[in-house]
Amino acid sequence: MAASTNRDNGSKGSEKLNLGGRRPLPPLNALRAFEAAARCGGFHAAGSELRVSANAVGRLVKILEEWLEVALFRRLARGVMLTDAGRDYLERVGALLDQLADATAELQRREASKVLTVSALPSFVARWLIPRLGRLTERHPDLDVRVLASVPQTDFAREEVDVAIRLGPGTYEGLRSDLLLREDFYPVCSPALLARKPRLRKPKDLAKHVLLHDEPERRIPLQIDWRRWLDAVGAHDVEAHRDLCFSYSHMSLQAAAAGQGVALASSALIGDDWTTGRLVRPFGDLSVRGPYGFFLVCPFATAERDKVVAFRRWALEEAQVPGPPSSSRRTSPE
Repeated sequence: MAASTNRDNGSKGSEKLNLGGRRPLPPLNALRAFEAAARCGGFHAAGSELRVSANAVGRLVKILEEWLEVALFRRLARGVMLTDAGRDYLERVGALLDQLADATAELQRREASKVLTVSALPSFVARWLIPRLGRLTERHPDLDVRVLASVPQTDFAREEVDVAIRLGPGTYEGLRSDLLLREDFYPVCSPALLARKPRLRKPKDLAKHVLLHDEPERRIPLQIDWRRWLDAVGAHDVEAHRDLCFSYSHMSLQAAAAGQGVALASSALIGDDWTTGRLVRPFGDLSVRGPYGFFLVCPFATAERDKVVAFRRWALEEAQVPGPPSSSRRTSPE
């Protein structure tokens, strides 16, 4: 912040604050005193409102007039009266102070709010977050949770989001990032499909089955899709053609459970379909490790808010709850 003093502050005025050369502002205490005196009709009434003496209000108004080099009041024997310039100035200044008061109150409400807004990919919301929210509300009954399903990355400067769960490398400028889950990928299908012909015993047998794809939600470079998975396990001759393609991962898993084909499942999104037997893994524990993870992301400036800390601790604990077993036969793509 740059400041230049045009007059002696004790006798003739105050500093003109440049704020980086863009926005020269008058002394704000003096501005507040002028607005109160103009609105209340005098220095005595303004002093009562501001809890200072009438003389203090008068001195602040004088500082502002000298800073502006404009008379805002006429001093009369029985009080003061706004000049034409003062009246025009009051109209503009009053509106700006109202906006400042509204912005401050809104910020304070947000800081004190118990509403926690979480944003994540639609499939992560449907398959991981929603089934667990009951345990969050049991632990924090005073916390109101608002969940947003969104594919684009959250812009914390523009959106009212407290925490985002992102799929990616985990490094985001200006944001705190905590690893929640890594991903392993493996084919899944319904037990009924597995029991009928053509049989599914080896990855090369996928050539005889409908492959279920999900792409738009996961357009991230190097993410595991059918082609990369087949290459990683050596099934190079299987054509990874698009038999059925869905917008979101949870849709392809639902289609697989309905017996419509074989889906490529993420260990982070398989949910209870595996433990309840709605979906089975035809190739046992064969899986491919994905290049990315799901991360809890929030601005550093708000990372220690009570509601954000509460959600982060809960989510990281939930991520430690055992799911489908990890594979000793897990491979990584080339």
